[in-house]
Amino acid sequence: MPDYAYIGKSMPRVDSRAKSTGEALFTADLKLPRMLIAKILRSPHPHARILNIDTSEALRIPGVKAVVTGADTLGKKWGVFGYTQDQQFLPTEKVRFIGEEVAAVAAVNEDVALEAMGRIRVEYEVLEPVFDPMEAIAPGAPLLHDNFPQNINIHVPIHVGDVEEGFAKSYYVQEDTFTAAEDSYFQAEPYAVLARFDMNDNLEIWMPNAGPHMKAKPLSNALGIPLNKVRVRKITIGGAFGGRSEISPADFICALLARKTRRPVKIVYTREENSISTRQGHALITTIKTGVNREGRVISRDVTCYMDGGAYSSTGPIATSVPFLCMEQAYKMEHVRYNGYRIYTNKPPRGMIRIHGRAFACGVDTQLDMIGEHLGIDPIRMRMINAREPGEYTNTGSYVASCAMQETVVKATERANWKEKYGKLPPFQGIGIGCNSVQTGFPMGIRGGSEAIIKFNEDGGATVISGVVDNGQGNDHMLVQIAAEELGIRPEDVQLVTADTEVTPSDPGAYSQVSTFIGGHAVKNAAAKVREQLFETASHLLEADPADLVARDRQIYVKGCPEAGIPLKKVIRKILASGKAVSGEGDYWPKVDPKREWISNPHGQMCGAFSFGTTVAEVEVDPETGQVRVLEVTVAQDVGFALNPLVLEGQFQGSVAMGGQGGILTEGHTWDGGFTMNPTQLEYKVPLACDMPKINSIIVESNDPEGPYGAKESGMSIAMSAAQAYAAAISNAIGVYMTDLPITPDKILKAIQDKKRNEEAPTDEAH
Repeated sequence: MPDYAYIGKSMPRVDSRAKSTGEALFTADLKLPRMLIAKILRSPHPHARILNIDTSEALRIPGVKAVVTGADTLGKKWGVFGYTQDQQFLPTEKVRFIGEEVAAVAAVNEDVALEAMGRIRVEYEVLEPVFDPMEAIAPGAPLLHDNFPQNINIHVPIHVGDVEEGFAKSYYVQEDTFTAAEDSYFQAEPYAVLARFDMNDNLEIWMPNAGPHMKAKPLSNALGIPLNKVRVRKITIGGAFGGRSEISPADFICALLARKTRRPVKIVYTREENSISTRQGHALITTIKTGVNREGRVISRDVTCYMDGGAYSSTGPIATSVPFLCMEQAYKMEHVRYNGYRIYTNKPPRGMIRIHGRAFACGVDTQLDMIGEHLGIDPIRMRMINAREPGEYTNTGSYVASCAMQETVVKATERANWKEKYGKLPPFQGIGIGCNSVQTGFPMGIRGGSEAIIKFNEDGGATVISGVVDNGQGNDHMLVQIAAEELGIRPEDVQLVTADTEVTPSDPGAYSQVSTFIGGHAVKNAAAKVREQLFETASHLLEADPADLVARDRQIYVKGCPEAGIPLKKVIRKILASGKAVSGEGDYWPKVDPKREWISNPHGQMCGAFSFGTTVAEVEVDPETGQVRVLEVTVAQDVGFALNPLVLEGQFQGSVAMGGQGGILTEGHTWDGGFTMNPTQLEYKVPLACDMPKINSIIVESNDPEGPYGAKESGMSIAMSAAQAYAAAISNAIGVYMTDLPITPDKILKAIQDKKRNEEAPTDEAH
């Protein structure tokens, strides 16, 4: 292993101090001179035609500076893809869910804005709504969008091999259906936007995001202004989890009001608005049919998944595909067929989320346990014989260059003492395992690559300019670590300029798990070009071959002779004195198949690398209350190479919290006629630090040949495998396989009671 100065070392993040002391500013903290406060009027109906909007009374209130409706817009529709453009940020014809934006007010303060909002008169024609995806696709169901028959927003069909032939050859075939409710992100930071236009009609805007460039383009389109007149500014972001990856109606509305008033405008969502008016996670109904041979190896699998997509497309094609992709990356199958349907309903739109497709993922692993029990095969063996291995291709044609899936299983189960516990625990205690894989990125066309620029100052300090955004996972520190390592300086010598569309180059964004793999790679490449400049000049000063030089601790020296080195800043000044700048540009583009498309061609290289994770959970269930106490969790992930083990362990812990502790035990929305009954943390139970069990973190390194230093995605595979492990452990504890998520106490009690009733029922032989 190379002798790195900073790479591979556990280090506190560069933003730790500002965040822990409260110095870090979020969008809601910002204040500008003459700033107005905006509030949004939302639909009280799940489905209705807008007949008329009267804003005259609101405009007469002193202190109101502007009111906007769909009539003030260009009427353009938003969609992540050209064929999914279906959402107006201020609708002109229909509202399709309770909480949809109808109008907005900008006023001198919040009280005035709220009063004005109440004076807007909207005349609706109430239409028949549909809330259940299976009812939505039934003949005669009301259509949300006239150009989408049967309310089918997206259909992803994938068929590799001959599934029916595979079932015919299988020794044993099992079919089960798994379901999960909608869930929410509940980022620590409420959604907020601040926008202003300058004297040259340039838009300057701050908001939480997972990629500023991915916000700027749709804003440009919706407002009808050139892209170079939209500047998305860097701001501290309090979490994303997939929920900040696309433009929000609030972004557009805030900008529209700022343009109309010629003053800065700020919108800050309430907690209720954060649940009902951003994105939610999909509810799923997943039917899985699996055929195996006598040894438990999967021969054939047929999966049909219905996703409740809510009122609009959002990231529809991606969301419909990813659960299948995670399965085919983690497990081998000879034949596979997938039909994924994303269905429109009169509920808030759904997007990608950290544990997207939990009914799908938990279903796959739960069914492996079911089949293993029938065949008398241990859950570990079921996973080991089906686990992905390096050098293989997925069913849809992605080459897996690095993979330590089996090693994660071995290390996690050894650390959790699986052999000593499985089948030997006291009544109502259980242990379970989950395995998953997540892609490090996906094809994004012209937005798929990242560029970075590095320049040195005369005193030896460097500035790194990159479009990479940090929304809580530590990306800023990752860039600093790489630059410091490659340039031979200290982290405190690096100044970051990131995530600002006017001054930083393009980057795919943090929501596709590529910040290190692509953005970090670009910084590494830029640093290599700068180092080449430094070594060329230093070679003359040291009378040495550039290939023999080392940059470390602000010095450049010949390998093995650090005492004879020269200060880095001396070399920099020498270059500057010769009339040259000390700077470099680097970029990186992943090696993916440009012809691969989510629906029309879901085949070819998906991304540059894949991560693999295993979680083992041990639980205790109270049979009287149905409450679950998690005793211990062990996680192991193949991260390629750990750039900063301390940060990765934090990611693992957060993944267990969201995927297992919340995702399986408590988190899910309840509904009444399209109305979200638990929109805040008073009713929607997000796990707290005091709820968390002991977590054992294991970092497995496979050294991906393409990743920077061998690194790839880390954290996401643990979130999904934690959900699977929690579900498996509860099922093991009560002796009933749970198929509906989240697994709440009422469901556990019912399962225990049903099992007891079945056991006490007279058998056929007794009659």
